[in-house]
Amino acid sequence: MDPTELNEFATRYAAAWSSQDPAELASFYAEDGYLRINDGEPHVGREAVERAAREFMTAFPDMTIRLVELRQVDERVEFHWRWTGTHTGPGGTGNAVDLRGYEQWTLDESGLIRESLGHMDDAEYQRQLSRGIEGEGTEP
Repeated sequence: MDPTELNEFATRYAAAWSSQDPAELASFYAEDGYLRINDGEPHVGREAVERAAREFMTAFPDMTIRLVELRQVDERVEFHWRWTGTHTGPGGTGNAVDLRGYEQWTLDESGLIRESLGHMDDAEYQRQLSRGIEGEGTEP
């Protein structure tokens, strides 16, 4: 994939995370592709990726993922993102989150995600879930 195609792919991927359509998000993955967040268990296959996305989308009905930057690192692509949303799904705290993180992608020969290793500050995520964001309503 050339840089323009890769940027378009990443922009569509961010929009899919923001879409409340977990099947759309899963369509970016190879049939046997997987998503792993921090050191959690990998979600292997499109159905598992779809379930994982549905959990986030249900917990954060207004979630938005924005592409911040793409970096090519050896054979991988780093998709840096900003995630905002309010934890108002079932059992939600009602608190807003505003987090940054990234996924390290390995793409297959057809340009789909074979491997996505997600990274975010889990301690900050838990803090924002329980207390909200500092200076809520302002851009960091």
